[in-house]
This record gives sequence, structure tokens and C-alpha cells, in this order.
Amino acid sequence: MRFLLDEDLLPKTAEVARRLGLDVISVHESGRRGFSDRDQLRFALGEGRILLTRNHRDFVELTVEFYRVGEAHPGVLLVRRNLPNDRPERIAHALKRWAEAWEDVPFTFDGIAFL
Repeated sequence: MRFLLDEDLLPKTAEVARRLGLDVISVHESGRRGFSDRDQLRFALGEGRILLTRNHRDFVELTVEFYRVGEAHPGVLLVRRNLPNDRPERIAHALKRWAEAWEDVPFTFDGIAFL
């Protein structure tokens, strides 16, 4: 699984997640800060990455819109409020647990889930 961290998550989260063995890049690292949510989701789609964000409302709406027009994407993971942004290691470890739980599932994740 491959992941893209939205700009509302610290780039340190991506660093910690990579040390845990995950394929993660951050919007900050890829020079994509300031791009629209729609552009970030399209980038994730093109890269085959699940987008990780705290922006629940906008990305749920975008995902519904994308599916409505037949533009499926690898999925969106919504970071719960109980995972504080100033604790990137907690978010990275939660992402690792989520990815491990999906390793043996016989179908591809392509929806919306909470981390």
C-alpha cells in the first residue's frame, strides 16, 4: 500500500511512517502545498496512493463526487481527532496497524475509512 499525507498533517509523520516500513510521502515533501483538495486527490489517484487527511468533510464530499462520475481512487483515510497532530509517531503507528490489518484482505481498499 502507498500513502499520501495531506498538508494538514506534519511531514514528520511521513518520516516516522517510512521508518516503520510504509510507503508514505507528504504533500509538503512533494512540493504540493497549496494545491486544491481536488488536485491532491487526483495526484493520489495518479500515484496509486491512499490519501490520509484530517479534512473529513471536504474529502468525503470529493470522494462521493469522484465515484458518482466513475473516477474511482485508491481511497481516503480520515485521521480521528483523538490522534493529535503534534504526536506524529501516534499517527504513523496507527497507519502501520491499519495497513497491516488490510494486508490479508482479499480485495483492494478504495473507499473511506477512519484511522
